[in-house]
Amino acid sequence: MGTVQVLFLGSGDAFFGDGRHHAGYLVRSRDEVVLLDCGASTLAALKQQKVDPGEIDRILISHLHGDHFGGLPFLFLEYLYERPRQRRLGIAGPPGTEARVRALFASTYKDIATRPLPFALEFTELLPDCRVCFGELGVTPFAVPHQEKEISLGFDVQLGGRRVVYSGDTGWTEELITRSDGADLFICECCYFETRHVFHLDYPRLAEHRARFTAKRMILTHLGQEVLARREQIGFELAFDGKMVEIE
Repeated sequence: MGTVQVLFLGSGDAFFGDGRHHAGYLVRSRDEVVLLDCGASTLAALKQQKVDPGEIDRILISHLHGDHFGGLPFLFLEYLYERPRQRRLGIAGPPGTEARVRALFASTYKDIATRPLPFALEFTELLPDCRVCFGELGVTPFAVPHQEKEISLGFDVQLGGRRVVYSGDTGWTEELITRSDGADLFICECCYFETRHVFHLDYPRLAEHRARFTAKRMILTHLGQEVLARREQIGFELAFDGKMVEIE
């Protein structure tokens, strides 16, 4: 087993809390580079962190909200004009991902989207509790409570002999405890402090269950202004844009 690196490209919420980028987490092993979510500002974040966007092999989309998949058209443009790409790009997400991604590209760059891309897009539909493997990358999606009608997913990612669990956007669920059990890294959203919703997490709720989490390392992300304004009161490790974690 080698080292797996996780780069936090974006740790902010949909409102760019504190000027932070949208969701995007680059997971890198010796042989594979995987992007967890691709928010609208992900390409800017990649360039700020001096990461070549062409290195990305596959993108996993947790749910179809703009701050989690809205950056894909800009990546496509990058691969068309700035860093021409020919090798296949894998995109995996909940049901409806391919149609939504293509529609988003068409709505943002109508003429360009009508022309064939010089690289293949390989879409994979992910369903809760249906494990999929892409070479050394193993992904077990699980359902989380975030949307009323469409599916939102968290991911249990196995890469390079390590486990990274990502909550996606979610309200409280016991799945957070069981799915992150023993993970090398648990990336968990924490959008609020005073406010409580059924479709996002707040810090007091996480603090209430802190002793039950058994991941080797847990980092809170998707941080809203309420959390950032009271960061000195947070008893968990907090993400920031550019944070690098190495899992030995």
